[in-house]
Amino acid sequence: MTENDIFKALADPTRRAVFEKLATGSMNASSLREGMDISQPAMSQHLAVLRSAGLIREQRQGRFVNYEVDPEGLALIAQWLAKYRAYWPARVDALKTLLKDMDQ
Repeated sequence: MTENDIFKALADPTRRAVFEKLATGSMNASSLREGMDISQPAMSQHLAVLRSAGLIREQRQGRFVNYEVDPEGLALIAQWLAKYRAYWPARVDALKTLLKDMDQ
């Protein structure tokens, strides 16, 4: 799993909605479909993409499967963002300085 896999998985609005629902807690596929105009096979495909990207995991209990956010997938996103977190404050400060100089 790479950052590209994660961002590709989250590029789809339906998968983002599913991921956001799972951020509130563990759910089965039927619960995830509530309020969404999506078939069971389509939901299964979206869940498979999110699972292969490492964003969610499944827990089987007999015949039932519950899905939840996988913290390890979120950690990969956080690591990717951390690389840029240090970059932006310096760039914003440089922009502020430039704008100040332009006003004078």
